Amino acid sequence: MALTNLTPARAIGTWQADPFGLALIIVLGGLYAWGVLRVTRKGERWPVARTLAFVTVGLGTIAVATLSSLAVYDRVLFWPAAVQNILLDLIAPLGLALGDPLALARRALPARGAERLGRAMRGPVVRALTFPLVSTLLVLTTELCVYFTPYFEAALRNEAVHRLMYLHLLAAGSLFVLPMLSREDLLPAWCSHPVRALLVFLDGLVDAVPGIVVMTSGTLIAGGWYGSQQRGWGPSPERDQALGGGLMLSIAELVGMPFLIAVFVEWRRAERARTAELDRQLDEELTTIPAPAASANSVTPVAPERADAPPAPELTRPWWETDQGVVGERYRQSRDSR
Repeated sequence: MALTNLTPARAIGTWQADPFGLALIIVLGGLYAWGVLRVTRKGERWPVARTLAFVTVGLGTIAVATLSSLAVYDRVLFWPAAVQNILLDLIAPLGLALGDPLALARRALPARGAERLGRAMRGPVVRALTFPLVSTLLVLTTELCVYFTPYFEAALRNEAVHRLMYLHLLAAGSLFVLPMLSREDLLPAWCSHPVRALLVFLDGLVDAVPGIVVMTSGTLIAGGWYGSQQRGWGPSPERDQALGGGLMLSIAELVGMPFLIAVFVEWRRAERARTAELDRQLDEELTTIPAPAASANSVTPVAPERADAPPAPELTRPWWETDQGVVGERYRQSRDSR
Protein backbone atom coordinates (compact mmCIF):
# COMPACT_ATOMS: atom_id res chain seq x y z
CA MET A 1 0.00 0.00 0.00
CA ALA A 2 1.38 3.40 -1.03
CA LEU A 3 2.02 5.76 1.88
CA THR A 4 0.79 9.33 1.80
CA ASN A 5 2.55 12.47 2.96
CA LEU A 6 3.80 12.22 6.56
CA THR A 7 1.92 15.04 8.26
CA PRO A 8 2.14 15.76 12.03
CA ALA A 9 -1.27 14.11 12.48
CA ARG A 10 -0.15 10.95 10.68
CA ALA A 11 3.13 10.97 12.60
CA ILE A 12 1.19 10.75 15.85
CA GLY A 13 -1.71 8.54 14.78
CA THR A 14 -0.03 5.99 12.48
CA TRP A 15 0.95 2.73 14.19
CA GLN A 16 1.62 -0.85 13.15
CA ALA A 17 1.44 -4.19 14.95
CA ASP A 18 4.98 -5.38 14.29
CA PRO A 19 5.34 -8.96 15.64
CA PHE A 20 9.05 -8.56 16.37
CA GLY A 21 8.63 -5.30 18.29
CA LEU A 22 5.72 -6.69 20.27
CA ALA A 23 7.62 -9.89 21.09
CA LEU A 24 10.66 -7.91 22.26
CA ILE A 25 8.53 -5.73 24.54
CA ILE A 26 6.61 -8.72 25.94
CA VAL A 27 9.77 -10.74 26.65
CA LEU A 28 11.66 -7.89 28.34
CA GLY A 29 8.60 -6.68 30.23
CA GLY A 30 7.62 -10.19 31.28
CA LEU A 31 11.08 -10.99 32.66
CA TYR A 32 11.17 -7.73 34.58
CA ALA A 33 7.67 -8.26 35.99
CA TRP A 34 8.64 -11.80 37.06
CA GLY A 35 11.68 -10.40 38.87
CA VAL A 36 9.65 -7.75 40.70
CA LEU A 37 7.06 -10.36 41.70
CA ARG A 38 9.76 -12.71 43.02
CA VAL A 39 11.36 -9.95 45.08
CA THR A 40 8.06 -8.82 46.60
CA ARG A 41 7.11 -12.40 47.46
CA LYS A 42 10.33 -12.63 49.48
CA GLY A 43 9.08 -9.74 51.56
CA GLU A 44 11.57 -7.31 50.05
CA ARG A 45 10.87 -3.98 48.41
CA TRP A 46 11.71 -2.99 44.84
CA PRO A 47 11.67 0.77 44.03
CA VAL A 48 8.60 1.81 42.05
CA ALA A 49 10.61 4.54 40.33
CA ARG A 50 12.91 1.96 38.75
CA THR A 51 9.95 -0.03 37.45
CA LEU A 52 8.38 3.09 35.96
CA ALA A 53 11.67 4.05 34.27
CA PHE A 54 12.06 0.58 32.79
CA VAL A 55 8.50 0.48 31.45
CA THR A 56 8.03 4.08 30.26
CA VAL A 57 11.49 5.11 29.06
CA GLY A 58 12.87 1.67 28.20
CA LEU A 59 9.97 -0.36 26.81
CA GLY A 60 8.09 2.78 25.75
CA THR A 61 10.99 3.88 23.55
CA ILE A 62 11.22 0.43 21.98
CA ALA A 63 7.49 0.62 21.24
CA VAL A 64 7.84 4.03 19.58
CA ALA A 65 10.82 2.85 17.53
CA THR A 66 9.25 -0.38 16.26
CA LEU A 67 5.50 0.23 16.25
CA SER A 68 4.92 3.95 15.55
CA SER A 69 5.00 5.95 12.34
CA LEU A 70 8.81 5.85 12.48
CA ALA A 71 8.66 2.13 11.67
CA VAL A 72 5.88 2.63 9.13
CA TYR A 73 7.77 5.29 7.13
CA ASP A 74 11.38 4.14 7.65
CA ARG A 75 11.50 2.50 4.22
CA VAL A 76 10.14 5.59 2.47
CA LEU A 77 12.01 8.40 4.23
CA PHE A 78 15.49 8.40 5.72
CA TRP A 79 14.85 10.66 8.71
CA PRO A 80 12.29 8.35 10.42
CA ALA A 81 14.80 5.51 10.13
CA ALA A 82 17.55 7.72 11.59
CA VAL A 83 15.38 8.70 14.56
CA GLN A 84 14.28 5.09 15.02
CA ASN A 85 17.88 3.89 15.16
CA ILE A 86 19.07 6.56 17.59
CA LEU A 87 16.15 5.77 19.91
CA LEU A 88 17.18 2.12 20.01
CA ASP A 89 20.87 2.97 20.39
CA LEU A 90 20.72 5.68 23.07
CA ILE A 91 17.37 6.29 24.76
CA ALA A 92 16.01 2.74 25.11
CA PRO A 93 19.22 1.45 26.77
CA LEU A 94 19.12 4.40 29.18
CA GLY A 95 15.54 3.58 30.21
CA LEU A 96 16.32 -0.11 30.62
CA ALA A 97 19.42 0.67 32.70
CA LEU A 98 17.47 3.01 34.98
CA GLY A 99 15.38 -0.02 35.90
CA ASP A 100 18.58 -1.76 37.11
CA PRO A 101 17.59 -5.17 35.70
CA LEU A 102 20.86 -6.85 36.74
CA ALA A 103 20.36 -6.05 40.43
CA LEU A 104 16.74 -7.19 40.12
CA ALA A 105 17.81 -10.47 38.55
CA ARG A 106 20.38 -11.09 41.30
CA ARG A 107 17.74 -10.58 43.99
CA ALA A 108 15.02 -12.55 42.20
CA LEU A 109 16.99 -15.61 41.14
CA PRO A 110 17.71 -18.53 43.48
CA ALA A 111 21.14 -18.54 45.11
CA ARG A 112 22.68 -20.80 42.47
CA GLY A 113 21.22 -18.80 39.60
CA ALA A 114 22.38 -15.51 41.12
CA GLU A 115 25.88 -16.97 41.53
CA ARG A 116 25.96 -18.04 37.88
CA LEU A 117 24.79 -14.63 36.76
CA GLY A 118 27.50 -12.99 38.85
CA ARG A 119 30.18 -15.24 37.33
CA ALA A 120 28.94 -14.46 33.82
CA MET A 121 28.98 -10.72 34.50
CA ARG A 122 32.52 -10.95 35.88
CA GLY A 123 33.71 -13.14 33.00
CA PRO A 124 36.43 -11.96 30.61
CA VAL A 125 34.11 -11.50 27.63
CA VAL A 126 31.64 -9.26 29.46
CA ARG A 127 34.49 -7.39 31.16
CA ALA A 128 36.11 -6.70 27.79
CA LEU A 129 32.88 -5.58 26.08
CA THR A 130 31.82 -3.32 28.96
CA PHE A 131 35.23 -1.72 29.45
CA PRO A 132 34.43 2.01 29.05
CA LEU A 133 36.71 2.73 26.09
CA VAL A 134 35.67 -0.45 24.28
CA SER A 135 31.92 0.08 24.76
CA THR A 136 32.17 3.71 23.62
CA LEU A 137 33.97 2.67 20.45
CA LEU A 138 31.41 -0.09 19.88
CA VAL A 139 28.55 2.43 19.93
CA LEU A 140 30.40 4.76 17.55
CA THR A 141 31.47 2.05 15.12
CA THR A 142 27.99 0.48 15.17
CA GLU A 143 26.32 3.72 14.07
CA LEU A 144 28.95 4.47 11.43
CA CYS A 145 28.82 0.87 10.19
CA VAL A 146 25.05 1.03 9.86
CA TYR A 147 25.06 4.08 7.60
CA PHE A 148 28.33 3.87 5.69
CA THR A 149 28.36 0.20 4.72
CA PRO A 150 25.75 -1.85 2.79
CA TYR A 151 24.32 -2.85 6.19
CA PHE A 152 21.58 -0.21 6.26
CA GLU A 153 20.36 -0.75 2.70
CA ALA A 154 20.38 -4.52 3.26
CA ALA A 155 18.19 -3.96 6.35
CA LEU A 156 15.73 -1.94 4.26
CA ARG A 157 15.50 -4.74 1.68
CA ASN A 158 15.44 -7.71 4.07
CA GLU A 159 13.20 -7.90 7.14
CA ALA A 160 15.44 -10.40 8.97
CA VAL A 161 18.46 -8.12 8.61
CA HIS A 162 16.30 -5.18 9.70
CA ARG A 163 15.39 -6.95 12.94
CA LEU A 164 18.99 -7.99 13.48
CA MET A 165 19.93 -4.32 13.19
CA TYR A 166 17.37 -3.46 15.89
CA LEU A 167 19.00 -5.92 18.30
CA HIS A 168 22.50 -4.80 17.29
CA LEU A 169 21.76 -1.15 18.10
CA LEU A 170 20.02 -1.99 21.38
CA ALA A 171 22.83 -4.28 22.52
CA ALA A 172 25.60 -1.84 21.58
CA GLY A 173 23.99 0.98 23.53
CA SER A 174 23.30 -1.24 26.53
CA LEU A 175 26.94 -2.33 26.79
CA PHE A 176 27.90 1.24 27.67
CA VAL A 177 24.87 2.45 29.62
CA LEU A 178 24.09 -0.58 31.82
CA PRO A 179 27.48 -0.76 33.59
CA MET A 180 27.47 3.00 34.20
CA LEU A 181 24.16 2.94 36.08
CA SER A 182 24.11 -0.58 37.49
CA ARG A 183 24.71 -1.22 41.19
CA GLU A 184 26.51 -4.44 40.22
CA ASP A 185 30.31 -4.40 40.06
CA LEU A 186 30.77 -4.48 36.26
CA LEU A 187 33.44 -1.81 35.81
CA PRO A 188 37.12 -1.68 36.84
CA ALA A 189 37.92 -0.48 40.37
CA TRP A 190 39.33 2.80 39.07
CA CYS A 191 36.02 3.67 37.41
CA SER A 192 34.54 5.53 40.39
CA HIS A 193 31.43 7.68 40.10
CA PRO A 194 33.39 10.88 39.34
CA VAL A 195 35.20 9.01 36.57
CA ARG A 196 31.87 7.69 35.28
CA ALA A 197 30.50 11.23 35.12
CA LEU A 198 33.53 12.27 33.06
CA LEU A 199 33.12 9.26 30.75
CA VAL A 200 29.44 10.03 30.21
CA PHE A 201 30.30 13.62 29.34
CA LEU A 202 32.91 12.46 26.82
CA ASP A 203 30.51 9.87 25.43
CA GLY A 204 28.01 12.66 24.75
CA LEU A 205 30.61 14.31 22.54
CA VAL A 206 31.33 11.03 20.75
CA ASP A 207 27.61 10.36 20.17
CA ALA A 208 27.38 13.61 18.22
CA VAL A 209 29.84 12.38 15.60
CA PRO A 210 27.49 10.09 13.58
CA GLY A 211 24.83 12.80 13.33
CA ILE A 212 27.35 15.35 12.11
CA VAL A 213 28.84 12.92 9.58
CA VAL A 214 25.42 11.90 8.25
CA MET A 215 24.23 15.51 8.06
CA THR A 216 27.30 16.76 6.17
CA SER A 217 27.99 13.73 3.99
CA GLY A 218 27.93 14.35 0.27
CA THR A 219 27.06 10.72 -0.44
CA LEU A 220 23.46 9.63 -0.17
CA ILE A 221 22.95 6.83 2.35
CA ALA A 222 20.97 3.96 0.78
CA GLY A 223 20.45 6.31 -2.17
CA GLY A 224 19.53 3.50 -4.51
CA TRP A 225 16.72 2.33 -2.25
CA TYR A 226 15.23 5.71 -1.37
CA GLY A 227 15.63 6.99 -4.92
CA SER A 228 13.50 4.14 -6.23
CA GLN A 229 10.53 4.91 -3.96
CA GLN A 230 9.03 7.63 -6.23
CA ARG A 231 6.88 8.98 -3.46
CA GLY A 232 6.20 12.38 -5.08
CA TRP A 233 5.95 14.17 -1.71
CA GLY A 234 8.19 15.14 1.17
CA PRO A 235 11.77 16.45 1.11
CA SER A 236 14.34 15.66 -1.52
CA PRO A 237 16.79 12.82 -0.75
CA GLU A 238 19.54 15.33 0.10
CA ARG A 239 17.26 17.34 2.37
CA ASP A 240 15.87 14.13 3.88
CA GLN A 241 19.36 12.94 4.85
CA ALA A 242 20.39 16.33 6.25
CA LEU A 243 17.20 16.38 8.33
CA GLY A 244 17.89 12.87 9.62
CA GLY A 245 21.47 13.74 10.59
CA GLY A 246 20.29 16.88 12.38
CA LEU A 247 17.72 14.92 14.36
CA MET A 248 20.34 12.33 15.28
CA LEU A 249 22.62 15.07 16.56
CA SER A 250 19.84 16.78 18.53
CA ILE A 251 18.63 13.60 20.21
CA ALA A 252 22.18 12.52 21.08
CA GLU A 253 22.88 15.85 22.78
CA LEU A 254 19.52 15.95 24.57
CA VAL A 255 19.97 12.50 26.11
CA GLY A 256 23.41 13.41 27.46
CA MET A 257 22.11 15.61 30.29
CA PRO A 258 19.58 13.08 31.73
CA PHE A 259 22.28 10.41 31.52
CA LEU A 260 24.71 12.62 33.45
CA ILE A 261 22.05 13.42 36.07
CA ALA A 262 21.35 9.70 36.50
CA VAL A 263 25.06 9.07 37.14
CA PHE A 264 25.11 11.81 39.80
CA VAL A 265 22.01 10.33 41.46
CA GLU A 266 23.67 6.89 41.60
CA TRP A 267 26.82 8.56 42.96
CA ARG A 268 24.85 10.18 45.78
CA ARG A 269 23.05 6.93 46.56
CA ALA A 270 26.34 5.02 46.70
CA GLU A 271 27.88 7.59 49.04
CA ARG A 272 24.88 7.40 51.38
CA ALA A 273 25.08 3.60 51.44
CA ARG A 274 28.83 3.74 52.11
CA THR A 275 28.34 6.22 54.96
CA ALA A 276 25.63 4.04 56.51
CA GLU A 277 27.92 0.99 56.31
CA LEU A 278 30.80 2.85 57.96
CA ASP A 279 28.50 4.03 60.74
CA ARG A 280 27.32 0.47 61.30
CA GLN A 281 30.88 -0.85 61.48
CA LEU A 282 31.85 1.92 63.91
CA ASP A 283 28.88 1.11 66.16
CA GLU A 284 29.88 -2.57 66.20
CA GLU A 285 33.48 -1.70 67.12
CA LEU A 286 32.39 0.58 69.96
CA THR A 287 30.17 -2.09 71.49
CA THR A 288 33.05 -4.60 71.57
CA ILE A 289 35.53 -2.31 73.44
CA PRO A 290 35.78 -3.55 77.11
CA ALA A 291 35.47 -1.11 80.00
CA PRO A 292 38.79 -0.38 81.83
CA ALA A 293 39.32 -2.64 84.85
CA ALA A 294 39.58 -1.00 88.28
CA SER A 295 42.96 -1.19 90.10
CA ALA A 296 43.14 -3.29 93.29
CA ASN A 297 45.03 -0.51 95.12
CA SER A 298 42.65 2.26 94.28
CA VAL A 299 40.20 3.45 96.87
CA THR A 300 37.21 5.45 95.78
CA PRO A 301 35.75 7.58 98.55
CA VAL A 302 32.02 7.23 98.93
CA ALA A 303 30.10 10.35 99.89
CA PRO A 304 26.69 10.21 101.48
CA GLU A 305 23.91 10.75 98.99
CA ARG A 306 21.08 13.21 99.41
CA ALA A 307 17.77 12.95 97.68
CA ASP A 308 17.90 16.53 96.44
CA ALA A 309 21.60 16.49 95.49
CA PRO A 310 22.60 16.57 91.82
CA PRO A 311 24.48 13.57 90.45
CA ALA A 312 28.16 13.73 91.29
CA PRO A 313 30.55 14.09 88.33
CA GLU A 314 32.60 11.06 87.40
CA LEU A 315 36.11 11.32 88.88
CA THR A 316 39.06 10.94 86.54
CA ARG A 317 41.73 8.61 87.93
CA PRO A 318 45.48 8.85 87.12
CA TRP A 319 46.53 7.01 84.03
CA TRP A 320 48.80 4.60 85.89
CA GLU A 321 45.87 3.20 87.87
CA THR A 322 43.96 2.16 84.77
CA ASP A 323 46.75 1.32 82.34
CA GLN A 324 46.98 -2.47 81.90
CA GLY A 325 50.26 -2.46 80.02
CA VAL A 326 53.84 -3.09 81.20
CA VAL A 327 54.53 0.62 81.75
CA GLY A 328 51.52 1.05 84.02
CA GLU A 329 52.39 -2.09 86.03
CA ARG A 330 55.97 -0.97 86.66
CA TYR A 331 54.87 2.52 87.60
CA ARG A 332 52.41 1.14 90.17
CA GLN A 333 55.10 -1.15 91.66
CA SER A 334 57.54 1.77 91.98
CA ARG A 335 54.97 3.85 93.79
CA ASP A 336 54.08 1.00 96.18
CA SER A 337 57.76 0.49 97.12
CA ARG A 338 58.19 4.08 98.27
